[in-house]
Amino acid sequence: MSVKEIARLVGVAPSSVSLWVRDIPLTADQLESLRQRNPAYNRQLRGANRNAERGRARRLEYQEEGRERARRGDALHVAGVMLYWAEGSKSRNSVQFVNSDPVMTRFFVDFLRMCHSVSDDDFRIDCNLFADHLERQREIERFWLDILELPPACLRKSKVNVYSKYSQKKRQNRLPYGTVRVCVHSTRIVQSIYGSIQEYAAFERPEWLG
Repeated sequence: MSVKEIARLVGVAPSSVSLWVRDIPLTADQLESLRQRNPAYNRQLRGANRNAERGRARRLEYQEEGRERARRGDALHVAGVMLYWAEGSKSRNSVQFVNSDPVMTRFFVDFLRMCHSVSDDDFRIDCNLFADHLERQREIERFWLDILELPPACLRKSKVNVYSKYSQKKRQNRLPYGTVRVCVHSTRIVQSIYGSIQEYAAFERPEWLG
């Protein structure tokens, strides 16, 4: 029974039925029935599959670029790539690096600038702060911008963690500047880094391709 048929049966809009059933997984037989009854569905499915294949091929190409770069043996590149392997988020389409160490974070930003030609306008940063940072929030945000030599336009809204009822509001000055997340939205760069990691460490990680 189609969405329109169900909508007529229960007397609601087809959009409402779509919302009710969108999270219900379909069996292989049900998918095959849809394909036979709906040529448009077939075209959509083929188009989605082609797009997915093209996307995966691009990511593989970017990883090959990273492998080629790794073969040069540049010391800064080796260090930046290994740092990302240890500390970076393994997103498929963006570089995301979270840390509390200003020197380490500045080093990683310099790696992106020098090895991947990332301009200041392409960086985005946001701070993860604690309740006792609230009075110093602007100071802390300015601290990270200055350390990383980035303009205020790169700053996104900070997240402030409130105290839990078990903390007794005692943190003993841990992480005086909270943590900062550095993000560059670039499939090419992050997949290049993944390719470099695999080349340096001599292993394969197919799941990074997605």
